[in-house]
Amino acid sequence: MLLIKNAKIYTMTDSDTVIDKGDILIDEGKIVKVGTDIEGIDGKVIDGEGLVALPGLIDAHCHIGGIDVSTLGDDLNEMTNNVTPNVNAIYGIDATSKEFADAYENGITTVALAPGSGNVVGGLVFAAKTYGDNIFDMTIKNPIALKAAMGGNPKRVYGTQGKLPMTRMGIASVLRELLIKGTEYLNKKEAAKDNESKMPKYDEGMEAVELVLRKEIPLKVHCTQFDMLTVIRIAKEFDINFTLDHAWGASDYIDEIVESGCGVIFGPMGTPRYPGECKKVDIECVAELDKRGVTTAIMTDGPVSRPEAIIYQAGEAVRKGCKLERALRMITINAAKIIGVDDRLGSIEEGKDADIVIFKGTPAYDTNAEVLYTIMDGKVVYRKYKN
Repeated sequence: MLLIKNAKIYTMTDSDTVIDKGDILIDEGKIVKVGTDIEGIDGKVIDGEGLVALPGLIDAHCHIGGIDVSTLGDDLNEMTNNVTPNVNAIYGIDATSKEFADAYENGITTVALAPGSGNVVGGLVFAAKTYGDNIFDMTIKNPIALKAAMGGNPKRVYGTQGKLPMTRMGIASVLRELLIKGTEYLNKKEAAKDNESKMPKYDEGMEAVELVLRKEIPLKVHCTQFDMLTVIRIAKEFDINFTLDHAWGASDYIDEIVESGCGVIFGPMGTPRYPGECKKVDIECVAELDKRGVTTAIMTDGPVSRPEAIIYQAGEAVRKGCKLERALRMITINAAKIIGVDDRLGSIEEGKDADIVIFKGTPAYDTNAEVLYTIMDGKVVYRKYKN
């Protein structure tokens, strides 16, 4: 057993309960009790007096362990075809990468690991814990989404080769064509029912697209500026769920985003402000999106940004007018909901995985807030001070 005593607990439950001097009892990797004055346990006690406890932080979009910005190594962009729904990010991740330790040392305990954005459709996304040495053991849920990308990246990859797509028109056409093929594949399977002779030939890529068409997973779209309107239109045409990832410039399309019912994963900040899709990095939009009922999260896009950027961005959202508790939801329970793991993660409540981060100071509010402990599955995996 492990007991955290007298911490200020941001539970991140639906009621946004904050317990000023609260206790968290952990046993066999799960949270078994949250309250006050919990006593009489036979186990380790962490004195949380003057400290702040949050659920483990969740990065809803990153590429750590699969893209190395220092060596330009890339195992998450299969740029041999403009659509590769048949590939899965799980096979491109090196769990021994130092980026995973960097993540949990900065409080990130869960990540959504996605293919890159070189293709219009890049492959399947999965969710994993950040502590461990075997990515399959670290995996929580696979798949959680199918990755797609609009705008500059597919244009750059294929346009420079004189191949489709070299324009935004081409990208929209490629995405629609894949969804049309997926719909035909699904319709043939449903028409065949149990008659094997009428079943279409098995196609791994179409199986992935089918998951989107059946709304079992969303389309996770790298998307900014007016490309968001294209995605909203295509998603409505095919009646699919989707998220807008990066979403720079979302403040220009708040009404359309709200009406679409999608989720938004904003970030990262600090991207070069040059003409095109990076010209409007408007993190102030997350407060308005949240206020109007859009499930909104903040991401690092790691290793493009370092893991501590998730807290800095939440802090910038607060500086721009977002309430503290709402900003903290964007890196905990909202992110968990968007990637489909909120049954286990994202809040401090009985029955959930014991992934808890203990801070000195309040993250997103105190600029000097620092992680003192990271606890995953009830085990202290990081402790800043050993004595």
